[in-house]
Amino acid sequence: MTPLEDLVARVTAKARATSTTLPPAATAEEVSSAEAALGFALPPLLASLYRDVANGGWGPDYQLLPLVGSGRTVLSEYRSERSASAREATPYWPAGVLPILDWGCAMYAAVDCHSEPATVLLFEPNAIEDDGAAAWFVDGESLAEWLETWLAEKGWYREDAADDEDVTEPTPWEPAASRIAD
Repeated sequence: MTPLEDLVARVTAKARATSTTLPPAATAEEVSSAEAALGFALPPLLASLYRDVANGGWGPDYQLLPLVGSGRTVLSEYRSERSASAREATPYWPAGVLPILDWGCAMYAAVDCHSEPATVLLFEPNAIEDDGAAAWFVDGESLAEWLETWLAEKGWYREDAADDEDVTEPTPWEPAASRIAD
């Protein structure tokens, strides 16, 4: 078993243990169709999660959005944020950054599909002010790291996280300004 397969298996086990009803997994065709609509490929781990675990409905607190389907999806939220950002005097949403989880209060966990490790970002719109880049923070250097944090129950989003010295707070995403400008 490869490290990626092992991680997906552990995520699957936790998803099944913590979610009362998981939706069916996305098919390979649905993932390919989503990638075609986006104009870029999903990182291999993210694609595997949607194909092998479930089409959303699991994960930290508010759970991953479905990749495809009816209602709010990764695809619809990405299109919505990119469109809204383009209309603003201060653009804020970079190309290739997929919102995968809605934390509430317009905050998202998002995956940078243009980075090799699939960096997981935190979008915090209250930080925008006059600079869209100020709203972006690194929540995990890679999607794998972010998932390991969830599996270990060490995320900043936990209610008791303030009592845990091992919890790391998100840090500013340095490439944000240049990526938004692209």
